[in-house]
Amino acid sequence: MINLLPPEVKEEFSFARHNRRLLSWLFAFVLAIVGVGVITGAGLALMSHAADTYNAHIVTEKNQLASEDSVGIQKQITDMSNNINLTVKVLSQEVLFGNLLNRLGQVTPGGVILSGLSITPSKNTLDITANVASYAAATQLQENVSDPANQIFSKADLVSVSCVGSAIPGYPCLVDIHAQLATNSPFLFINSKAGGAK
Repeated sequence: MINLLPPEVKEEFSFARHNRRLLSWLFAFVLAIVGVGVITGAGLALMSHAADTYNAHIVTEKNQLASEDSVGIQKQITDMSNNINLTVKVLSQEVLFGNLLNRLGQVTPGGVILSGLSITPSKNTLDITANVASYAAATQLQENVSDPANQIFSKADLVSVSCVGSAIPGYPCLVDIHAQLATNSPFLFINSKAGGAK
C-alpha cells in the first residue's frame, strides 16, 4: 500500500505515536512513584507503631522492676548470706560436750578422777583438772588425751602437778592439762556431720 499523505501529516502521525508512547511511560512512572510512596508510608507507619509498642513495653518493664525493689531484695540476700557465714563460723567453734566427755571417760586411765573442764571457745582449747593417785597416772592421762589415735586433741600440755593435798582420799595430787582441740576433731559441731562423733 502506497502512502500518499503529505510529509507534514506523516510527521504529525509519527510525533503522535511518540507522544502516545511518552504518555504511557509517564503514566507508568507516576504509578511507580505513587506505589513507592504508598509502600514507604506503610513502612513508616509500621515502624512507628512497633517503636511505640516497644517503648510501652520498656516503660512497663521499668515499672515492674521498680515495684519489685531489686535493690532491697539484693540487700536481703546479702544479709542472709552474712548470717549464714556467721552461723557457720559460730558452729565451727561449738563443742559437743556429751560426746567429748564420753571419749575423755574412755581414755582416762585408772587412778584418775576428772574434776573440772574449762573451755575457751574462741581458741578451741580445753583446760582439764583431775585428781590423780600418782605422778605416773598424771603422765598417762596427758599421753592418752594427746594421742592422735584418740582424735580428741592436737596437743595437750601438762601445766602442773601439785601433791600438796587433795580433798579426795587416795588421790593426793591435782593435775592441770591445757589441750588444743584438733581441727578435724569429731567433737566440734561442724565436723560431727562427717561421721566422727557418735
